[in-house]
Amino acid sequence: MNRIRRAAAAAALALALPLHLAEVASAAPAAFAAAPSTGTHSAMGMPHMMSVPRLPRPTGPHAVGRSTLHLVDTRRADPWAPAAGARQLMVSMYYPARPATGGPAPYMTTEEARLFLDEKAPGSGYPPEVLTGTRTWAHTDAQPAPGRFPLVLLSPGLGFPRATLTGLSEELASRGYVVALVDHTYETPGVTFPDGHTAPCVICDVPPPGGTPAVARSRARDSSFVLDQLTGRHPAWPAAHMIDRKRIGMAGHSIGGDAAAATMAEDGRVRAGVNMDGTFFERIPAAGLGGRPFLMLGADYMAPGRDETWDSGWAALNGWKRWLTVTSADHGSFTDMPVLSEAAGRPHPGVLSAPRSEEITRGYVSAFFDLQLKGIAQPLLDGPSAKNPEVTFQHP
Repeated sequence: MNRIRRAAAAAALALALPLHLAEVASAAPAAFAAAPSTGTHSAMGMPHMMSVPRLPRPTGPHAVGRSTLHLVDTRRADPWAPAAGARQLMVSMYYPARPATGGPAPYMTTEEARLFLDEKAPGSGYPPEVLTGTRTWAHTDAQPAPGRFPLVLLSPGLGFPRATLTGLSEELASRGYVVALVDHTYETPGVTFPDGHTAPCVICDVPPPGGTPAVARSRARDSSFVLDQLTGRHPAWPAAHMIDRKRIGMAGHSIGGDAAAATMAEDGRVRAGVNMDGTFFERIPAAGLGGRPFLMLGADYMAPGRDETWDSGWAALNGWKRWLTVTSADHGSFTDMPVLSEAAGRPHPGVLSAPRSEEITRGYVSAFFDLQLKGIAQPLLDGPSAKNPEVTFQHP
């Protein structure tokens, strides 16, 4: 996606839904529907070229558990739907678990899948139940593993359900992290709450007051509230004893990456951050982030001189920092979307394959947090790697 197209997408608050996602949710899901016109279908009712998506197995030593939290910020009205009352968030907690405990963890609810497909692939005919049944590796309400672990907050892109960062969440949890994966209500096609109702997207097509920077600032408030709920005197998560409160990081995709920096600028509890392919609409302060480490990981269109906010953000960062770009990546490459696309029978020529997309994203993000939150040396972050020729270390 070239810079002009990215700017146009930003103006419409659609940066989280560029070509790749539009084709995975209007090419992948639509791809689901648009495969062979032979009329032959499998027993699942799908064209034969399609398959149920399957996320790569996590590489860490821990089994992975998942539980779901419904959090209500009674001190704050919802910024995008004030009539709805207090700000409500759904958060998926991923954590190191005891093996062979817990049950299957669905990718998303059927209604979330339906709204996602309706908005991004209208008329595709792809069954939402198949998207819901994407093969994951976490187990619902599995027993926590013993010990205390660093906490990583994850924030998805605008219009991306939190489910699309499931692969990264499972990888981090398998490697010894507690992960809080946040759905920012009214910023994704659908968020299902415990009472069964599903809130639609309010700002996916119409910019809110204050534009995109206001979204990043709102997400920073969401993130700090989630931290309050997880690390306060009376935590909302029963397994909060697993969290090492002194080792907290945050990563995000697209506007979620911008929100990671915005959160760090306001909340000193977050010690390290990652922006995956997100323009810094809410600029990094000129004074930096207090010397805390930050990783910028994006596609080639985020190379020096191609996104001015990354140039200025890099200059402002005043701690350990890396600027990495990935050849042949697109905006969706840092999420589960390539997996969904390939399962749909629509791999994207010239774009990183699903296995490589997942391997690179998981590898570099995990290495960053291992270095910054666990103090484990990571040669992968020292310079170019022969095993990862797609990754360029930028030195503006």
